[in-house]
Amino acid sequence: MNFENLLKIKVLYVEDDKNTREEIKYFLEKRVEKLYLAENGEEGFNLYKEVNPDIIITDLQMPKLSGIEMSKLIRKENSNIPIIITTAFNDLNYLFEGINIGVTSYLTKPLNLKLLIESLISISKNIFLEIENKEIFNTLKQYKDIVDESAIVSKTNLEGIITYINEPFEKISGYKKEELIGQSHNIIRHPDVEKSFFTNIWHLIKDEKKSWQGKIKNISKDGYAYYLDILIKPILDLNGEVIEYISLANDITYFEETKEYFKEQTIKKSLDLSESVNILNQYKDAINESNMIIRLNTQRVITYVNDSFASETGFKKEDLIYKPYSILKQPTLNQKEYEEKVENIFSSKGWRGQITNETKSGKLLHCDVVTFPLKNLKGEIIEYLGIRHNITEIVNLHEELEETQREIIYKLGDIGESRSQETGNHVKRVAEYSKLIAIKLNMSSDEISTIFTASPMHDIGKVGIPDAILNKPSKLNEEEWEIMKTHSEIGYEILKTSTRPILQAAAIISYTHHEKWDGTGYPKGLKGEDIHIYGRITALADVFDALGSNRTYKKAWPLEDILALFKEQKGKHFDPKLVDLFMDNLDEFLTIRNKFKD
Repeated sequence: MNFENLLKIKVLYVEDDKNTREEIKYFLEKRVEKLYLAENGEEGFNLYKEVNPDIIITDLQMPKLSGIEMSKLIRKENSNIPIIITTAFNDLNYLFEGINIGVTSYLTKPLNLKLLIESLISISKNIFLEIENKEIFNTLKQYKDIVDESAIVSKTNLEGIITYINEPFEKISGYKKEELIGQSHNIIRHPDVEKSFFTNIWHLIKDEKKSWQGKIKNISKDGYAYYLDILIKPILDLNGEVIEYISLANDITYFEETKEYFKEQTIKKSLDLSESVNILNQYKDAINESNMIIRLNTQRVITYVNDSFASETGFKKEDLIYKPYSILKQPTLNQKEYEEKVENIFSSKGWRGQITNETKSGKLLHCDVVTFPLKNLKGEIIEYLGIRHNITEIVNLHEELEETQREIIYKLGDIGESRSQETGNHVKRVAEYSKLIAIKLNMSSDEISTIFTASPMHDIGKVGIPDAILNKPSKLNEEEWEIMKTHSEIGYEILKTSTRPILQAAAIISYTHHEKWDGTGYPKGLKGEDIHIYGRITALADVFDALGSNRTYKKAWPLEDILALFKEQKGKHFDPKLVDLFMDNLDEFLTIRNKFKD
């Protein structure tokens, strides 16, 4: 057993029987950081307030205050502290009363010391998982704060009414939050911008539910024009309906004003050629100093890169000039994707988007890119000009945020699994199996990502099942089984009120992954495609991993026995289409199982 966490735990043990108390004292005092003893419920409650223990073990029948009465008083002080109840009375009334006040575990006398220590180890692990999760949530909040401080952010409701702006938005617009919240963005719309421009944006994000990215000219409270490079994204619920809109923008006022200045100067009739060339050179220098510049001829051979381009990519200029464009590798794309992107980049209309290259040292370099085809007076392309801006830090931060969210989900999934003594990599394998099934079903990339991230929480509801039932080594009786089955609904109740799509998906998975294709599952007895596809996928992934893994109560099944069961349960327990898909891609599932062995 792993006693590492237990050695950091303070335990309060309340027992009126002296012999039992001394026996447990001898057994536990060197296995925990500190053991406190009390002879009755009143003394136990007073000692709890004095020493603030991490776990409480208490007898039921005691003088002055019973274990249940003491636990109720403690629950008023601390609703989360783990409480283990011990009793010589095998009475379900005590069990249900204990469940109602939220006891963590229920052990009968005479105490099985092995079960006691296993319960304490499991609870101590959960305590430290919770501490670790709080630290992760704290880190995630700090990451969010960094983004909120560095970008210009706003949110609107379905009618386009502003519901949130951050400080950078206040600063550039000149308005305070209270002046903007409850208003539409028309308050900052520059009169030079036609209403049809916003009508087109509104159609794209509202009717087509797609993101829009581009440049917008706004006007501040003081009447100054400012320009934003902005992304507006509709936020969708699980049904694909828009619930709000969010925009993330960067200030490009200086760049746009420079262009406008040059444009105005060059069209003046009084401006002679030498002055035009002078301004053009200054403009070119301004762009050159603030961006990565690359030029290519019509054969897509590099003819020029500036110092910034060479520095960011790690190459010397001579390593790149007169080399084909293909020297700039894009490792995140397969061959087909690479060829399609290159054709877009070198289109006659120009191109704007994001490119990920590999630097000379092998690191990934993410850039916002604008490619211009430069033409002669006949309209023929004579070369291509590429302007890039390094956004690697923003991309890495976004990826780190996603990874942190995924880690939090795994940790929450681990809480449910560790209480039932599941193996360490169970939730990871279930996630990988579910992702593979979703890919083979040709689900959208968003749905694949959602089920991959949410499926580890399928058994989160086990946190509400007493250890005495959850880890019972023998078969559960009918009443215990009914309690065990409630973990699906417990998980659903925990997650269903979240507004986050991932947690909403996790609620659906928790609620439906024990339903069966023929309608004999629980908790609702749903049948066929009435069972959400997320639940059907996770059910198959969960059973495959459970049968193929060692547990405290069983050995792993041989693969041939698992396959025989799946064939027999096709159209009964499992969606027949998913069983066929599983059988057709068995090698890939086994690769995942081998990769994430316990």
